[in-house]
Amino acid sequence: MSGPAAGGRDRSRGGCLRAYPALPVWVVEDHQDVLPFIYRAIGSKHLPASNISFVHLDSHPDLLIPVNMPADTVFDKEALFSELSIENWIMPAVYAGHISQVVWLHPPWAQQISEGKHNFLIGKDISTTTIRVTGTDHYFLSDGLYVPADQLENQKPLNLHVILINPTEVSNSQEENGEVASAKRLKLHTDDIASTASACSSVAPGDFDHPSLKTKEVQNASALNKAETLSECSASSSFRNSKCPIKEVVKDVCQVLQKGNAYVLDIDLDFFSVKNPFKEMYTQTEYELLQELYNFKKPHRNATEEGLLDCVENRVHQLEDLEAAFADLCDNDDEETLQKWASYPGMKPLVQLVHSLKTRMESPDYEMVHQAGLTCDYMELPHHVSTEEEIEGLIQSLKVLLKDMPKPTLVTVARSSLDEYCPSEQVDIIQAKVLNLLGSVYGTLDVHLDYSSTSSSL
Repeated sequence: MSGPAAGGRDRSRGGCLRAYPALPVWVVEDHQDVLPFIYRAIGSKHLPASNISFVHLDSHPDLLIPVNMPADTVFDKEALFSELSIENWIMPAVYAGHISQVVWLHPPWAQQISEGKHNFLIGKDISTTTIRVTGTDHYFLSDGLYVPADQLENQKPLNLHVILINPTEVSNSQEENGEVASAKRLKLHTDDIASTASACSSVAPGDFDHPSLKTKEVQNASALNKAETLSECSASSSFRNSKCPIKEVVKDVCQVLQKGNAYVLDIDLDFFSVKNPFKEMYTQTEYELLQELYNFKKPHRNATEEGLLDCVENRVHQLEDLEAAFADLCDNDDEETLQKWASYPGMKPLVQLVHSLKTRMESPDYEMVHQAGLTCDYMELPHHVSTEEEIEGLIQSLKVLLKDMPKPTLVTVARSSLDEYCPSEQVDIIQAKVLNLLGSVYGTLDVHLDYSSTSSSL
């Protein structure tokens, strides 16, 4: 399915966005490297400058924030791109005002954020000038990212929807696809968007990033009432136990997309098969010691704001001590240094961990050890190397989903193979399946293999 000629007007999106002659698909290695292509599409007016929806298929949410990055860095895109890494590249674009809805579609083995709808604010912390959120999920608390709304300025509401995608049984996929093919494709609603100002204005992408004229009360109301309730779907560890049928997922996702002016489809190939690379770097004992060191003490279930703030303060101090300890060990990992840090509260396992590492390695990479520890908080990183049947089942589920969704403005794909999150022995097969799927749903593609020197049209 080809879009209108480049430079034409896409009437389904407010009558003022340019349309690509063929659907662009940007394939990168590291996931944060897709963001410049999204910004480029904003700059060329193929995407609106605000109210973009982001459909994110991944075994990881990627919704953290560069902890110490000044919030105003988002207004200098080159400086911003240099600050980002694979786990924290989406939220700065939300704070910049570009993205308003995020749909995280996750496989059964990825459970980092609870299912359902999460409405919260993202803004500039007035005390630290960094980006922080009012979200209270353990995912945000364990990274010390929570602050109360009255501590944020330049607030932007985010509607986050977390939805499970189960593999479709391959034997049933033909029947399932036949039913979906006859369904009418839903379209993004833009006819009733007042004046379509956000998509049509001549304002440059950075201009709307400055503090809004809205009052804090209006922003809070906007955040809380932005989207309709999604049906919550319980995740299942069973391959065949689908508690959330794919047709219900289609309906939920389309409801979210109707809130935005356009959307980007983003696919990490580790959605289909994923490793926790740190489990192969360290022994089981070492990994368990890391989990003990970096353990996140969760707040009480009905914690007050004061309780949440205490939780975050304790967590920030814990992580600062651990970072300082491993930085110190990088300079000198003798017994005196080790015992000094082991005397800190909760740091006793450090002695056994370092002794174990030094018996296996001449010079342990303590910075990498700390990075591994940061993934050992309230939940392990997902680790599920999929069978061929499971990969094909997820491809079929994605095909059902995409056939009944509007066509995205562009597609971004991350391989995530050099760091071993997507198994290197499977990544090329998965990539070929995904590109074939996109071609079967959307027709001609303009594929850019940005991790190599070639690109092609399929």
